[in-house]
Amino acid sequence: MWYEWSATALESVAEESALIVNPIIFAEISASFLKLEDLEKVLPLDLYKREPLPYNAAFLAGRAFVKYKRRGGSKTSPMPDFYIGAHAEVANLRVLTRDPRRFRMYFPKVELITP
Repeated sequence: MWYEWSATALESVAEESALIVNPIIFAEISASFLKLEDLEKVLPLDLYKREPLPYNAAFLAGRAFVKYKRRGGSKTSPMPDFYIGAHAEVANLRVLTRDPRRFRMYFPKVELITP
């Protein structure tokens, strides 16, 4: 169910803008692959632009994580969504997600693509 929604949403976004993958997103997706070559076939460079995580985004992710912990968050290390949300905010990017709750709470300026 989610695969179909994600694939359709990605196709739609690709028609109007570049698809961007940072190292955090790349790492999350890589969990489904045994070989780097197979992952690179799914995320070809001609379709997915690879961007580094900017240092100011890493700082913003850390600050959002502090707020999360102060609000009772239970995770002990910054979660990938904080890095992804911070990168999107700093670079003025949209985020495709099926779970917008944390993005909306900690990165309200980020435009979300949701089901």
